[in-house]
Amino acid sequence: MSVTIDLSGSVAVVTGGTRGVGAGIARALLGAGAEVVTCARRPPDRPVEAAGRTARFLPADLRDPDAVTALFRRIREDHGRIDALVNNAGGTPHRLLGDGAPASHARVVALNLTAPLTASLAAYEVMRHQPHGGSITMIGSVSGTRPSPGSAAYGAAKAGLENLARSMAVEWAPLVRVNTLVLGMVRTELAHLHYGDEDGVAAVARTVPLGRLADPADIGDACVFLASDRAAYITGAALHVHGGGERPAFLDAATVNHP
Repeated sequence: MSVTIDLSGSVAVVTGGTRGVGAGIARALLGAGAEVVTCARRPPDRPVEAAGRTARFLPADLRDPDAVTALFRRIREDHGRIDALVNNAGGTPHRLLGDGAPASHARVVALNLTAPLTASLAAYEVMRHQPHGGSITMIGSVSGTRPSPGSAAYGAAKAGLENLARSMAVEWAPLVRVNTLVLGMVRTELAHLHYGDEDGVAAVARTVPLGRLADPADIGDACVFLASDRAAYITGAALHVHGGGERPAFLDAATVNHP
């Protein structure tokens, strides 16, 4: 028996939903029938579309609390409800701690931790007045669970984000569910900046037990699940979407043959 998730009639907000992982999430939600609103500082190069439908775009600087409050007020006024929020906006340049000014690292933390907190608070103000509540999904990273040289502030923010989600899940139950997707490496249009050419991407993919980098659609499918009634009893959880993680380095360094 096939299982189909139908989000028709629901309204989903995806921060940073204009490209890469965010666009993949928006397309998956559109494909499941949701009405999708994306937001970022700049509009997408091309509309985010799926299943013959197009995501709405609203500009917003998510690091500006007043702008975030105004954004969610407008969404509520225009659409009448907010059923799901995916806090996807984030990222960082590669920068060793000693090579960056404190203000630069603080901006990374603001984008990857404080901004999701602000957006979640704004969404909660809508969801808590809805009989059916809502769902919030944080887009985390394996960088928050292991050393993250070159992106230490980002890793620290993602670790904090996962803890924040668990606390929100307790405080906002039973109406609002809050979960985290812990992502590994994802192949997007910017993958070459991180992994190099096709040979580099292939070499990196071989370090993943499933033998490939994630596609944005893989992340989108997980977001659709968490936003649906199929996940009605899941809150405060961290779902790892990383293809099995990373093969331990000692297995290749040891002289003994390991399977």
